[in-house]
Amino acid sequence: MADSAPEINIGLPEAQRLQIAEGLGRVLADTWVLYAKTHGFHWNVTGPMFNSLHLMFEGQYNELWLALDEIAERIRSLGCPAPFGSGTYLALASITEAQGVPAAMAMVRELVDGHEAVARTIRGVFTMADDANDQPSADLLTQRLQIHEKTAWMLRSLLEG
Repeated sequence: MADSAPEINIGLPEAQRLQIAEGLGRVLADTWVLYAKTHGFHWNVTGPMFNSLHLMFEGQYNELWLALDEIAERIRSLGCPAPFGSGTYLALASITEAQGVPAAMAMVRELVDGHEAVARTIRGVFTMADDANDQPSADLLTQRLQIHEKTAWMLRSLLEG
């Protein structure tokens, strides 16, 4: 008989660990859907702002790709499996997939909405992490929140005027 893994004892009660991990799973799902949308828009953007949007979207999807691993590893650190699979992500996410190929500025608007949606999800999970005194999760969420709010602002600026 194989030895079982020792119980997790990192100073967080199991119920709080599971609740935070579930919330981080929603952040992971939102991030995945936003990553896929941003990458698809990178491939398909056209128009007078093609070059600048193509490069901007590339930087954004690369940043989101790296974030996926950080979020999943935090879920694993809390002792839970990280959710995966497109169907799972679509069920957990607050963001929907893009329908068709929108015009360039409609892409920008969708990405603003997506980054703001992730920010809202993060804020809800942050409260759980903060209340549980889970500094590593709170720190990760704070960093992600700063990135999503800044990216939303930068994209939103393209829509002004």
